[in-house]
Amino acid sequence: MGVHIQNKIRLALGSVKDHASIGKAMIYNHHDRKAFSDIEIAVLRATGHDNGPIGDKYMHEILFLVSNSPGSIPFLAERISRRLCKTRHRLVALKTLSLIHRLLRGGNRCFEQQLRSAHVSGHLQMSTNSFRKCSDPWSSFLRSYAAYLEERVGWAINQAGKLEPVMFNGLEFGCYEEKSVDMVFRKLPKCQAFIDRVLDCSPRDIVPVADSLAQAALVNTLKESFQVYIMLCDGIEILINMFFDLTRPARALACDILKRASRQSKELRDLYETCKRVMENKNLGYPNVQIITMDHVLALEQCSSFMSTSTSTTPPPLSDCLTTLGKESKKEGNGDNGSSSSQFSCTMETKISKVWVVFEEDDGELQVPMAMDIV
Repeated sequence: MGVHIQNKIRLALGSVKDHASIGKAMIYNHHDRKAFSDIEIAVLRATGHDNGPIGDKYMHEILFLVSNSPGSIPFLAERISRRLCKTRHRLVALKTLSLIHRLLRGGNRCFEQQLRSAHVSGHLQMSTNSFRKCSDPWSSFLRSYAAYLEERVGWAINQAGKLEPVMFNGLEFGCYEEKSVDMVFRKLPKCQAFIDRVLDCSPRDIVPVADSLAQAALVNTLKESFQVYIMLCDGIEILINMFFDLTRPARALACDILKRASRQSKELRDLYETCKRVMENKNLGYPNVQIITMDHVLALEQCSSFMSTSTSTTPPPLSDCLTTLGKESKKEGNGDNGSSSSQFSCTMETKISKVWVVFEEDDGELQVPMAMDIV
């Protein structure tokens, strides 16, 4: 009973704070910054202290205001970052992070790129320092979700509606090539870093997941992880197909990627099974996670070691042996007779050959077998 009353009091105080913040933002309506003040008011209303989810009307309002106000995206990013940094209320923090996530998913490509540029330039920050020292499940989920969004900013939605990682070159962005060494050794680690952030959002406790806001955030995270997991599987297949054509250092790096994928496949399967059990929305289209066993990875690693060993112990070419043998013979003729073991720098073996060599002599032809062969 006491906890219920405390929650009502906090909700009422939060509502007062929201009205005060909105009133302060309305003051700018009398100046030239009316469009910017409208954006700030929309952000405050979208991330209010109430228990409800972010209303679609606020999302549409924010996108509409930004599209009609050139240069307003850095301001939007600063207002969102300030809202997240100053709040001590877990619902406001979660709604602010969810707003960032929905903006990354709901805007057009131009808006998405400008929002990414705002993050690179420091205007958009996803700081959860207010919950850093808290050990409760809610605070843990907020920190994990913020870390996930930090990784998510490095991904874009392509024309097919699928996620793909982007390459950062200052404020310029590009896409990786498909089915190439560049894809394997740059794109795959990006996929694995993304999967790690998803795994950190695992519902370790039923309390945060039972909330509708947390479930909505986790549903969007899971849906995006499905796409990245399929991309990871395609990349692993390409990696295995080209494995024996790689150099020795590249094979070692490939084995590290496969070991990480083996661990992730088991943890990802457990995460999906847990979410199916504790979440209300069970029809998300979970993919069938294929387990990569460590035995398979170790077998590839042993093959790679064998290839490296066999390459390093290959005997020198016959021409090199013969050249060295000629030099040693000259030294032997000019110097003392040494032991036979020190006269040759290559291994000599005696083999019986079936090839007959014809020598011409005065009395006729003499055929003798070659009795010695150098290997």
